[in-house]
Amino acid sequence: MFYIKRNAQGEVVMLSKEPTPECSETLSPDSPEVMAFLATQSGQSAQFVASDLAFVRVVEDILAVLLEKGIISFTDLPIPAQQKIMERKSLRAKSGVGLLSDDDTI
Repeated sequence: MFYIKRNAQGEVVMLSKEPTPECSETLSPDSPEVMAFLATQSGQSAQFVASDLAFVRVVEDILAVLLEKGIISFTDLPIPAQQKIMERKSLRAKSGVGLLSDDDTI
């Protein structure tokens, strides 16, 4: 999760990994608003962050396929990884975001 600050128009103007007095609202890392904010930032580090966030989605989908096909077992993963997967699965269910397809956008 990211902590954000919005301007008077409701646009994301600041992003933080930790809560701050200015950044208290949370958004998912793959939120369209987070992606839009990162796209407006200049510099190589912003591009890396945006790329990492998009790539996380790909890795999640690959892991889901491997689990579904029985190539790996959920219990083979370390407990922290299991917890993160369950958290992301819950977030996806709440937001209605499924696996990527050819016409999905991030």
